[in-house]
Amino acid sequence: MTGSPEVCVLLPTMNEAATIAEVVRDYREHGFENVLVIDGGSTDGTRDLAADAGARVVEQSGEGKGQAVREAVSKHIEAEFVLLADADATYEAADAEAMLKPIRSGRAEHVIGDRFADMKPGAMTRLNRIGNRIVNWAFARIHGTNCRDILSGYRAFTRESFERLHLTAEGFGIETEMAVECVKHGVPVAVVDITYRPRPEGSDTNLRPIRDGGIIFLELYRKAKTNNPLFYFGSVGLTATLLGALVAVYVLYEWVARGVGHEILALVSAAGILLGIQLLMFGVLADMILTLHREGADGYDRRGSE
Repeated sequence: MTGSPEVCVLLPTMNEAATIAEVVRDYREHGFENVLVIDGGSTDGTRDLAADAGARVVEQSGEGKGQAVREAVSKHIEAEFVLLADADATYEAADAEAMLKPIRSGRAEHVIGDRFADMKPGAMTRLNRIGNRIVNWAFARIHGTNCRDILSGYRAFTRESFERLHLTAEGFGIETEMAVECVKHGVPVAVVDITYRPRPEGSDTNLRPIRDGGIIFLELYRKAKTNNPLFYFGSVGLTATLLGALVAVYVLYEWVARGVGHEILALVSAAGILLGIQLLMFGVLADMILTLHREGADGYDRRGSE
């Protein structure tokens, strides 16, 4: 079924002149003629090179990868399936059919390519490897699902399932947000082993590990508010309680050992402990409400399918 018009290959770009023509040609040579490049204002001729290689090119109205993906799917793609990849030649078009197979078979509606399954030497720095491992570990603990590589830019999904997700991330947080939203809305997810290659010489990355890593962690934590309120409120509550308790220990020591009273610090300690306990209680109640809501929704879905 290679080359079926039901698939659109989506390539968000920003100054990818060194690789875009090669990437477009690679997908077209594998039979995917519907290649859409959505460009975020490149100044290096990326759009012309993509068009010359056979891609359909549109200019992004906003900024950031997340906004580009949302705009492309909502306004420029009519195909049933979307294959999302980076335009930096780090992913292989040869893996496209494996990415689409779980969707075509009905086993999944969203597929994530696992870069760690076959990562070539030099494809990822040690810092990025560590950061990716931490993010994936945190995602599994918070959301109860191990997707192995939630930061992967190689995705396949049905357009219908994508439109069910509530996505707001503007930049590189879009991958994390998609994974979280799939869990939240019960979108079946499959993980497929892929090859991940180093960027070619002369190709510069748009990713900034520290800045974008911080954004990703904030996005992961922010989304826990609705997916895992016990973790979201409980972690803040536990932190406030522990800090309050540490201040209380200091105040007590100063009073017993030196006879010095710290009334202000004592008030801060009491406020921290009370706030922490309240947040913990709120997290437990919110988690109970969420569980009841999910059980009710599951029961409704079962009755509706009978």
